[in-house]
Amino acid sequence: MTQTGAALRPTLLTALLAALLSVLLAPAPASAASLQEVTGFGSNPGALKMYRYVPDGLPAGRPVVVALHGCTQNAAGYADGTGWTRLADRWGFSVVLPQQQSGNNLSQCFNWFQDADIRRGQGEAASLAQMVDRQLADVSGDASRVYVTGLSAGGAMTAVMMAAYPEKFAAGGVVAGLPYGCAQAAGSPYVCMYVGATQTPGQWGDRVRAARPGHTGPWPVLTVLHGTADHTVKPANMTDLVEQWTDVHGADRTADVSDTVAGHPHQVFRGPGGDAVVETYGLTGMGHGQPVDPGSGQEQCGAAGAYFLDVGLCAAYRLGKAWELG
Repeated sequence: MTQTGAALRPTLLTALLAALLSVLLAPAPASAASLQEVTGFGSNPGALKMYRYVPDGLPAGRPVVVALHGCTQNAAGYADGTGWTRLADRWGFSVVLPQQQSGNNLSQCFNWFQDADIRRGQGEAASLAQMVDRQLADVSGDASRVYVTGLSAGGAMTAVMMAAYPEKFAAGGVVAGLPYGCAQAAGSPYVCMYVGATQTPGQWGDRVRAARPGHTGPWPVLTVLHGTADHTVKPANMTDLVEQWTDVHGADRTADVSDTVAGHPHQVFRGPGGDAVVETYGLTGMGHGQPVDPGSGQEQCGAAGAYFLDVGLCAAYRLGKAWELG
């Protein structure tokens, strides 16, 4: 061995030992956030469960998203399948994930069709409002940036919360859901789901206005995503939602924007002030479920599975962008 090689050997060994020590002595990385159950969030007249996801190190003043699962689902499965928790980590917001109990509904559906659960100050609607208040207090969230969304029965309950508690929500996203008061208008939840209710836009709007007497606005902005081949909740319900919420906002029913997004028809309806008040995505050929787009791309999120349908468009991402979460 040459003199130069001999001189380098202890230097190299020292460097390797230093690198090894730095790895062994480095603090362990913080564990990823996980779904947590919250108890004692109010009187909880609807007897629901509350779960939440709060990214590690989330600062004060960040938005809150309420995400409502569909029938036969639960909070954890909906959190993973939709992609909401991944987006919460990326963009910095917290997620409230209510969960139905079988004692309330054997199929784990939120009771969007029961009078006692869709009125302000009563039942499940009141429980959901109490969850929002608890979350805002615990994480020092931005009360002006609270959003609600859900699938199917959760989508119908989204419309309930937008109508009964409009002051709490800046916007809502109804996925394969139904307009507020639909079961009452149709005389049956099944008629509402499989056929649709017969109401004029004004009658639809009156149902929302009656849910929060004296409220003059602002009203939450609505986005609807619905499969064109949905045989469980007919696409006519998306049309009815458009009629209901354009009427509430004082907008006409002629779309101001008609284009395609990820190959699917997309429309935007603007209110008298020029702001978008209703937005729709008609998912071509999609059945009943939550649209997802699994993958690691910038616009991709969600995981395919039962009622999580890969159609190349992720609902959570589109809603998040509309709400300027990221």
